[in-house]
Amino acid sequence: MESLHISIYVLGLLVFLALIFDFMNGFHDAANAIATVVSTGVLRPQTAVAMSAMFNFVAIFTVGLHVASTVGKGTVDPHIVDHYVVFGALVGAIIWNVITWYYGIPSSSSHALIGGLVGAAVAKSGTGALVGGGLLKTVEWILLSPLLGFILGSLVMLAVSWIFVRTPPRKVDTWFRRLQLFSAAAYSLGHGGNDAQKTIGIIWMLLIVAGVSKAGDTAPPLWVIIACYTAISMGTLFGGWRIVRTMGQKITKLKPVGGFCAESGGAITLFIASAIGVPVSTTHTITGAIVGVGSAQKASAVRWGVAGNIVWAWVFTIPASAFMAAIAWWVGTHIL
Repeated sequence: MESLHISIYVLGLLVFLALIFDFMNGFHDAANAIATVVSTGVLRPQTAVAMSAMFNFVAIFTVGLHVASTVGKGTVDPHIVDHYVVFGALVGAIIWNVITWYYGIPSSSSHALIGGLVGAAVAKSGTGALVGGGLLKTVEWILLSPLLGFILGSLVMLAVSWIFVRTPPRKVDTWFRRLQLFSAAAYSLGHGGNDAQKTIGIIWMLLIVAGVSKAGDTAPPLWVIIACYTAISMGTLFGGWRIVRTMGQKITKLKPVGGFCAESGGAITLFIASAIGVPVSTTHTITGAIVGVGSAQKASAVRWGVAGNIVWAWVFTIPASAFMAAIAWWVGTHIL
């Protein structure tokens, strides 16, 4: 990755744009962390987002920077990255997030960003700019994260059903209203730990391009880490209310015990992904877990048509954001 001369104004603009994306990531994906705990009536929406935002930030102390390294160095060839590529990637991802938020579609901010990087890089240097191994790992987890969420969510649901088979329903409901506070907190921790790192990776890449950081550095500056975790937490605090209803009630009706199982299955998946450095989608993960919980009760409990529409949004996210990023890259070469 060659160091380029970038004016302090352009550098500042791009860092600000990255933090805007990070804020929108939290805003857009807030529904993933709070939809179940709100739809089951355990917490009021305002309380739920405040708790989720707090644990988004607390994640700064619990996970490493493996995902940031994957985004910053393992998706596209670092040598072709310049401020135009970063600009195109961020603008493409932000536009797709705004579109999907407006229509209440729970798409993936993570894959919008990956698609944005791919589109801008290919627009500049062709397909040879892509790092096959890193992209393959990301694509694999597009399938694995909802599948793992589905399996873990359904297994936890089956285990809980077996353990509490002789317990009165009212008592089960009371216990799991309390336990869901812990599962929602764990999911928010996993959400912040995985998603904030994607923006850290982008800004880190940008600072290396600008010569502010060195390519051999093992970690970005501390201010980058704090700023990104703060931005995603603030985004979560404002919440993406259009998506909450889709995630919380349209896929399947959830009770506190189901919410606990879905959040637990999703949280375990996110912790695994963050540990091995994979930028997964929190949207994919919690959707898979919710469907797993619903189908563990009975297949007809899941509204498969709604789930199918969400899957189509997943399929289109990377190519759509890549297309928008390619256009944004071209615009950036003329205005920056």
